[in-house]
Amino acid sequence: MNDVQRFTQVYTQAPWRKQLQMIGLFLVLLILAALVAGIYLSVSARTAEIGRSIQGMRYQIEIIKRGNADLSTQLADITSDEVMRKRASELGFHPLETGDEVLYLIVPGYSDRQPVNIEPAPSLALPSNPSLPSDYTQSLLDWLRERVFEPAAPLLEAKP
Repeated sequence: MNDVQRFTQVYTQAPWRKQLQMIGLFLVLLILAALVAGIYLSVSARTAEIGRSIQGMRYQIEIIKRGNADLSTQLADITSDEVMRKRASELGFHPLETGDEVLYLIVPGYSDRQPVNIEPAPSLALPSNPSLPSDYTQSLLDWLRERVFEPAAPLLEAKP
């Protein structure tokens, strides 16, 4: 009995060891929780930063759109009929009253604009029978008959 008691006493742990193990386990769990929280905060911070940059870009897009609209308005204003007539009269132009005032110039080598043909160019007629190699038109059974059964036939006939 004494041997059994000594054996169990040797393998039982001291109370301070059990406390150290519990403290170690608690610290490992605490470190893991801190790591998870740190990763979560890092991802959240990056997400917030990217969100803010997206908002800034959207704001810039709106500013550019407004600028484009302003420029379109200015272009429409300076190319309006009234403004163009005023500018033409300031430059010395006047409206034609008769066809006698028109002067036509013949420029050698100039050809008028040709109409744009959007339809595809006519192609050559395709042959009615497509010519594919026999490898692509042969069935599996024909291939087996040609490769497996027919080469063996001359050997069988030559035996007798």
